[in-house]
Amino acid sequence: MSTVANARPGAGEALRSAPVTVAAALGIEARALRRGAGLETSVVTVGMRAARAARVLPRDGAPVVLAGVAGGLPSQVRAGDVVVSSEIHGPDGAVVHSPAAPLLAAALRRVLPGTRVHLGPTVTTDRVVHGKRRRALAAEGYLSVDMEGSVLGTLTDSPFAAVRVVVDDASAGLVHPATPGRGRAALKTLAKLVAAIESWAAAAHPSRRVVLASPRSFCAGVERAIEIVEQALETYGPPVYVRRQIVHNTFVVADLERRGAIFVEELSEVPDGVPVVLSAHGVAPSVRLEAEARALAVVDATCPLVAKVHSEARRALRDGNSVVFIGHPNHDESEGLMGEDPDPRSPRIHLVESPEEVKALEVPDPDRVAYLMQTTLAEDEAEHVVKALRETFPGIGEPPSSDICYATTNRQRAIRDVAAGADVVLVVGSANSSNSLRLVEVAERAGAAAHLVDGADQVDPAWLAGAGTVGLTAGASAPPALVEEVVAALAALGPIRREEPAGTEETYRFTLPAMPALPTKKA
Repeated sequence: MSTVANARPGAGEALRSAPVTVAAALGIEARALRRGAGLETSVVTVGMRAARAARVLPRDGAPVVLAGVAGGLPSQVRAGDVVVSSEIHGPDGAVVHSPAAPLLAAALRRVLPGTRVHLGPTVTTDRVVHGKRRRALAAEGYLSVDMEGSVLGTLTDSPFAAVRVVVDDASAGLVHPATPGRGRAALKTLAKLVAAIESWAAAAHPSRRVVLASPRSFCAGVERAIEIVEQALETYGPPVYVRRQIVHNTFVVADLERRGAIFVEELSEVPDGVPVVLSAHGVAPSVRLEAEARALAVVDATCPLVAKVHSEARRALRDGNSVVFIGHPNHDESEGLMGEDPDPRSPRIHLVESPEEVKALEVPDPDRVAYLMQTTLAEDEAEHVVKALRETFPGIGEPPSSDICYATTNRQRAIRDVAAGADVVLVVGSANSSNSLRLVEVAERAGAAAHLVDGADQVDPAWLAGAGTVGLTAGASAPPALVEEVVAALAALGPIRREEPAGTEETYRFTLPAMPALPTKKA
């Protein structure tokens, strides 16, 4: 099966009103789907055999969605849940991939608030499965089971997806007193989810440009931090404790957790005598003192560029200055830097994030003030604050070199250029990633609609309707693989032209620290 449709008439025009075919195996499913279908949506009954389906399915290149009911396999997939198939495995070993499935899952979560929507593999069997066989399929990682998905998926070269409402689950098989009631509820959900299918289909485009900003994704500091945790796991074996998220990305954290890392908020949660990694965002001196007092084996993953700002803060304080730190409150980097203040009761380090806050500042000696910055700020926004500081404190001391890190600056400049010519910009990154949030803001100020997504399954297809040019980037803590998943999802909605304008080449590499010896246990 090809997941990229051939070019269709009207190149350059989005398929906002193009037909979508919704295929159902059973007549009762088709009738439910028609109740929710719009004028441009064709609902067809295809049965469970390839010959009939081949006669019924259209071949005009318009999107096709298989919809109906199915059985849930693992315990977390319960009756009433919705499953979108990332891939469908057939009884003959054939696999139908659906790269655009994450976008349909995103639309379903918007259309069906309160309904659990799962994204994962489906298995097609040639008979109803029960008991031991059902448990075995769940153990293999399948979320749902049907009897026709792989057959239909191989019959179309159009943008394709499959969505099912779960009727029977691990708690109660198909032959159960609750099945009739669950079936009626599932049919009602089928009617409601057609709106999400139509939104997904409207995102298809016959000739879309996808422009990738360069550079994007991991910076040297993030790569170093991840490698440090990996090396600690290899050196000490799991578990390895990490104070705070090593970098602000849910996928990175989840991957390291699967491999044996345990993320904690504070050192008080770390047992004695085990290794602990300090995150890339830096820590207050009090954290290091606590670790030393408990004889913990500390592995410091602080980004060298963050450590540079800490060093500048200590130098400014030694010189008798008050320090104004331009940053975001409640961010780990700001918390660590503010911890350099020797006496918070009589603060000498002040946190500001706006020109208005600068005007309200009170310092002991206005002639002895220096400023520093959080490394992940947006250049243009920070400059407004710096301007206010220079006006308020004409002799203010400045950092020897910009505190905003090279990766932050390069990614912001790259997406600013891309956003100027894009209909919509997608920024891959987690919601707690400061540098990713700044990329969204930079793109918006450049005139594009911009959205932050953790991955392809957060891309709402409604954003893509009519978008002939999509800009794409990723924050410095987001893995490159997530960007490629978004590209694959877009390509599965119609042919794309991938472009990547030349950007700043990054050659930074940071060395890894030595792994400290574990403390000797007392006899």
